[in-house]
Amino acid sequence: MSQQPVPARPTAAFVGASWVALVLAVSAFAIGLWNAGMTASEKGFYGTTLLLGLFSAIALQKSVRDRAEGIPVTGIFLGLSWAMVLTSLVLVSVGLANSSMTLSEKGFYGLAFAMSLFSSVAVQKNVRDLAAANAAAGPKAVPHVPAEQDVQTTVWH
Repeated sequence: MSQQPVPARPTAAFVGASWVALVLAVSAFAIGLWNAGMTASEKGFYGTTLLLGLFSAIALQKSVRDRAEGIPVTGIFLGLSWAMVLTSLVLVSVGLANSSMTLSEKGFYGLAFAMSLFSSVAVQKNVRDLAAANAAAGPKAVPHVPAEQDVQTTVWH
């Protein structure tokens, strides 16, 4: 019987730094868009592309880690996760390359986008490592949540 190693609990400093980086990156990107002299459709494009990138980066990180831990992940989901991360990167790159922004503005948005994707992966990793460490520590580390009394209301047949 093989036993999966329990991931080490991330330090509070790393967890905090990851969250601060994510909040800073997303806030900088959003504030930059809010104050930009772009049309609303351009702002919507960049904002939606950021959301696509964040979600797909988290999905990709989860899929890769699930597979590494022996948890089944369908190939189509893993492939779609990769495709959407690459799509978001291509969309932002093409959008910035073809925009009339100054080079420094383009660099600002590109760096904020990249920092957002990277920090979202770090936050997801920390959330997962903390959950695994809490589960491995036993029932004292995880607060008891009573089961619902009426299962019929939450299960569809």
